[in-house]
Amino acid sequence: MTGVVDVAVPNVAFEGRLREVLRSRVEFIELIGDDLVAAGGKRTRPLISFLAAQVLGAQPERAGWSDVIDVGVCVELLHSASLLHDDLIDDADTRRGKPSAFRRFGNVVSVMSGDFMLARLLMLLSNLPGGAALTRAFGQTASVICEGEVLQFQVAAYAEYALEHYLDVIHGKTAALVELAASAPALLLSAPDTQREALATFGREYGMAFQMQDDLLDLAGEESSIGKPVGGDLREGKATLPVLYLLDGPHADEVREILERRAANEGDVARVRQLAATEGTLERTRDEIRRRAGLAVRALETLPASEARSALAALAQKEIERSH
Repeated sequence: MTGVVDVAVPNVAFEGRLREVLRSRVEFIELIGDDLVAAGGKRTRPLISFLAAQVLGAQPERAGWSDVIDVGVCVELLHSASLLHDDLIDDADTRRGKPSAFRRFGNVVSVMSGDFMLARLLMLLSNLPGGAALTRAFGQTASVICEGEVLQFQVAAYAEYALEHYLDVIHGKTAALVELAASAPALLLSAPDTQREALATFGREYGMAFQMQDDLLDLAGEESSIGKPVGGDLREGKATLPVLYLLDGPHADEVREILERRAANEGDVARVRQLAATEGTLERTRDEIRRRAGLAVRALETLPASEARSALAALAQKEIERSH
């Protein structure tokens, strides 16, 4: 987090614990685990868990911080397992600039390695304070993630384009795990329900804003900034928020036809980009991102002021201006 120096973030201790948990006597599983650790990434979800724990009074120098690290590891394992499965579902060639696991090792190894991560996650949870409540929360989130992924395909297959479905999909794809990352420390630390609910609301609304911004950039961004061709969602038959707004307007029939043929004709993506700009649906989407980010920040106001709380708020505020 740029500018945040007085809070603990995922560091060498976190990375070491993640590597330790992923140890396996099977080489292919070990290699996939090594890739996860070596890839690094922003570790945004465990970062949120670390910050939430500090908002609630946990500190690295105090007893129990190793449990906070384990919660962050569990969040990262659930995220990584879902990515292994997603890459296979999406037939993705790469992950963070490297060949995806199923391209390197095959479908069975990739899926079973994801399941291995879920098994290790359960083992960690069983030894934590509040283990039963944490296991229930992680299990519920995992089921929501699965439902969101399947619903996304169902909506595209049946052309059931509706705002309700879209919100369910992005909650399952993204926001549910962010909500868990923010609220799990409250279960670990036996915090009051009001504080857990505030953190859950923060995570949910921030996660929704994050995914809406991703979807907006997929349509309106520049390839040089986002690192992939624009219009990927249209080519998969996915109606994201700016497109759903178009489906409520005068060009609904044209946009629906483009969605149903999955932008297969030359110029389809450019046409939807043009309509989204001229009909104002890009700005409507930005307004909704701002609204969601604002809800996330306001949810934190009931919690004690601290550097950690400010760092969480900054994550949500960043979504308003993110360009990649």
